[in-house]
Amino acid sequence: MKLLKLSMAFLTLLISLSGWAQIDHTTDNYFQISPRIGYDFPAYLNNTPYIDYNGGLEAGISFDYYWNWIGIGLDVDYIKNSPESTYPTDGLLDFDGTAFTSSTITEDGITRIFYGIGPDFQYRNASRNFSAELNTRVGLASIKGGRVTHEVAAAGGTSVPVNFHAGYDVSSALSFKLQTRFNYFFNEKWGIHAGAYYMRHINVTESTESGISTGYHTFNSDQGQNILSQRDYRQREEPCDCDISSVGIFAGVSFKLSKHDKENCQVCEKYNLAVTARDKFTKELLPDTDIVLKDAEGNVIQSGRSNAYGVVVFNDINKDDYTIEGKLYDVELESTAAVKSEFKPNETLQKEIVYSDLNFILKGNAVVCNTNTALDGVSVILNNLSQAEQKNTMTDDKGQFIFNVKQKATYSLRGKKANYFSQTETISTENYDRSTTLFVKLEVCLEEADCGRAIALKNILYDLDKYFIRADAKPELNRLVQFMKDNPSVRIEISSHTDSRGSNAYNKTLSQNRASAARDYIASQGIDADRVVGIGYGETRLLNRCADGTECSEAEHQINRRTEMKVICPE
Repeated sequence: MKLLKLSMAFLTLLISLSGWAQIDHTTDNYFQISPRIGYDFPAYLNNTPYIDYNGGLEAGISFDYYWNWIGIGLDVDYIKNSPESTYPTDGLLDFDGTAFTSSTITEDGITRIFYGIGPDFQYRNASRNFSAELNTRVGLASIKGGRVTHEVAAAGGTSVPVNFHAGYDVSSALSFKLQTRFNYFFNEKWGIHAGAYYMRHINVTESTESGISTGYHTFNSDQGQNILSQRDYRQREEPCDCDISSVGIFAGVSFKLSKHDKENCQVCEKYNLAVTARDKFTKELLPDTDIVLKDAEGNVIQSGRSNAYGVVVFNDINKDDYTIEGKLYDVELESTAAVKSEFKPNETLQKEIVYSDLNFILKGNAVVCNTNTALDGVSVILNNLSQAEQKNTMTDDKGQFIFNVKQKATYSLRGKKANYFSQTETISTENYDRSTTLFVKLEVCLEEADCGRAIALKNILYDLDKYFIRADAKPELNRLVQFMKDNPSVRIEISSHTDSRGSNAYNKTLSQNRASAARDYIASQGIDADRVVGIGYGETRLLNRCADGTECSEAEHQINRRTEMKVICPE
């Protein structure tokens, strides 16, 4: 009872400190209540060879008051453990060979109640929504129960005790506890937590019954048969002052009281601040800008992302001096300040934060060619053709990607995704003026390279009746080379087709030479020649009506003159 009164007085002190902190406006001081439930794994060091102690319920609550990273707290824990007699009675015989036919066991549960106080230590992240705590406690514990009796009897005979422990009846065992707790807060008040603890009770005295604290009947084993020893009941008359320890895991909810609780702050006036993100040169509003509000000590008070109009509003803040910082796609904006004298009650202070980086922002989309279908999970590779520089990023679930690109530079951009054949796009920022443009938009398409599906290769042209690879055809073939490097297990067929003009034999030979030339070029770029098959189909696979004897325009014949590639299906 005295310990309970002391605990209540300590709790009252913590609440008083919390109220003082709210009036004093100390942002890092707060009071926290953390109820929990978990499971306890005990170790009773009492030298009872035929009694095991099983784990059980742990329920508790913590009251903590923090001054920034250090605090003080009170823990109350309720723990249930279950003793279990493990004395082997199956097939047990008395010393004279009589078989025991019945077994009677009583196993009283153990209740441990711990009260402890001690210092706390914590780490909190900048946004204050996560904390990791170390709680240390010293106190007293009540330990009750645990009486175990185990008796056996033969048919018509008297009971024989084989295992016994008198249990515990201790009201104030000196105890200590170490605990780690991890909190995640959904808002200023409410969160969840999980953690683990180690608890130890020092020199816990066993109970005695008829002058005995514990005892068991010895037995001998003969060819797998257990036989009680005659008149050999080992017992301990002097109770053991033995330690009890346990480890446990738990989870629960956390409730935090701080100066931000309006109902507890009768003198705090609240103010609002609206921050607009804007480009310094184009004056363009900047959505999706991450903006943070920091106090004079550099602590993050609030954070947010700008809306479609480039605005973030921070509500219910104190009249104070603040620094406003922002970041757009990993590039920092120029910070600005909001000073205490600028705030007025019931008004929203307007501030602007500017993006002054001289580079452009490339906003791109990856899609399936000839569709509007976005492709997520595409690795996008950007190469600066003016310098030896390469950047990589991944598309999001909307197929979007972002790069920061320099002025007066030329870039090539392609996508990489398994079983997709990417176009390569070239973009030059020479064509853009940073004073009028911040965002450069680009779309890159990828074709599904399903096995057996032909994909037309663009801009692979040959001189009349020739089959050598021209310089203007190499970029498209290099795109195919890159596809094979990105998909090292793929084999392809590269095919050449002619129109119907000329003899069948001539067209067949010319197309085969052109396909072989394309194959040889690919092999010259480091691709194993066995992975590429070159086939000339001549005029055998026309795409339209323009067969022999049909009058067609030059544009119609051009459709049939083409080079294609397809992935060879595995056998």
